Amino acid sequence: MMRSKFARPLAMTLLILLASWMSGCRNDTSSQAQSPPSPTPTRTPIAAAPALTPIAPALLKQSWAAYRQRFIQADGRVIDWEADARTTSEGQAYAMLRSVIIDDPKTFELTLTWAEKNLRRSDSPADTLWAWKWGRYGQKWGILDHNFASDADVDAITALILASRRWNRSDYLQLAQIKLRDLWTLAIVPVGSQRYLLPGPREAFQPPTKLHLNPSYFSPVAFRLFAQVDRAHDWLSLVNSSYDVLEASVSLSTLKLPSDWVALDTETKQFQPLLGTEPVYSRYGFDAYRVWWRIALDAEWYGEPRAKRYLQTHLKPLQQLWRSQQKIPAQIDLRGIPTATYEATSQYGALYAALRLIDPPTGDALYRKKILPRYRKGFWDNNSAYYTQNLVWFGLAPSTMLPPKLLQP
Repeated sequence: MMRSKFARPLAMTLLILLASWMSGCRNDTSSQAQSPPSPTPTRTPIAAAPALTPIAPALLKQSWAAYRQRFIQADGRVIDWEADARTTSEGQAYAMLRSVIIDDPKTFELTLTWAEKNLRRSDSPADTLWAWKWGRYGQKWGILDHNFASDADVDAITALILASRRWNRSDYLQLAQIKLRDLWTLAIVPVGSQRYLLPGPREAFQPPTKLHLNPSYFSPVAFRLFAQVDRAHDWLSLVNSSYDVLEASVSLSTLKLPSDWVALDTETKQFQPLLGTEPVYSRYGFDAYRVWWRIALDAEWYGEPRAKRYLQTHLKPLQQLWRSQQKIPAQIDLRGIPTATYEATSQYGALYAALRLIDPPTGDALYRKKILPRYRKGFWDNNSAYYTQNLVWFGLAPSTMLPPKLLQP
């Protein structure tokens, strides 16, 4: 979209609207084509250490069945009961990703079809990305915000590629390739010789001389898959920029933890905190938890050494907190001071995915003392905690649930 004299006020409006969801739903206390990228190297996934208490397959199946019954309507709409029964593109994408991991083609088709029919952005007919928020307005239901959230599109496209391979569906691959074209056009921005994934529209996340970035949106495993099926764009460059941002932006935190949000000065190439009156904040919280899960996937699925190194380095403060207090606060500010007295089961789920690789005893303790005791009849915490159900399930699901052959072309 061309920038005009109205762009800056519109940018702040869009940013506030997007941030209201991205922060609000995280509460579980209740360019040009580049030369074709080189092929993704084949690596042997890292196996979970034998010291861990085995995750019963029956538990993952039971929790998926309970989630499907409680959160997914018969027509495929995923409902966030903690937020006025609305639907988000994130929710549809999570359901698709879980469906393909657990081998549930029926639910995958239902959730995909509903999203394609209801979340396509009506003001962008040539754009196949999904509007991020759908719900009630007055006496009607429909799209509440036409902007997209790129993490949802990344996860949905990942699910489409994996589903196309698992169930031999060429139509899923074709849709994924179309969405990749739109995602590259609308959400990938160059800064010097590097490219970055924006969290949403440029109007909202690319103010003058600055980028607003969400590290938990970066998914190296997804970018590797994208490079396999879309050779017109340099998706592997995003693997590098993801690790660059993750490593550099922790300098903002005294404990060297990832933040929910960071700013990148496009002139100095330095990272800056988002604080004070900004609608998005630099702190370790509900968004940042997903960094552990996404980076652990890159270690497990593709054996990426940077992934394991990142986890070994930046999990240390949380490991120390656990050893000294047997709990980890839900939010920690840039000074290293907890800003919440409660804990978050969603954090423990994401941490488990990482700790089972680098610190099995602590991962096992988290599972036995914090995750398993909070599970009742198919749900963690309660049957309305949408975010918790997803993050814990992803964290517990072993890499062996997805056949390794699906990760290579």
